[in-house]
Amino acid sequence: MPKLPVISGNHLIKMLSKLGYKIIKQRGSHVSLRKTTEAGEHNITVPRHPEIAKGTLTDILSKISIWNNIPKDKLIDMIRKI
Repeated sequence: MPKLPVISGNHLIKMLSKLGYKIIKQRGSHVSLRKTTEAGEHNITVPRHPEIAKGTLTDILSKISIWNNIPKDKLIDMIRKI
């Protein structure tokens, strides 16, 4: 698996919107997004920080990978291309 890039919350939100996620609310610095998938409705919360912690990013990408049937490597590549 490729090394995780250092990204901001806004950068991750932009990538998620390209996957079809829509912003449903924001509370403080955390943004909630939602997407309807084949497995059901998926909700994810992204911190809108200048830099997302590696563990947080890994967890978010793992959940997105499972819900959308997209390999984690491909998600990391998508992040780098934005």
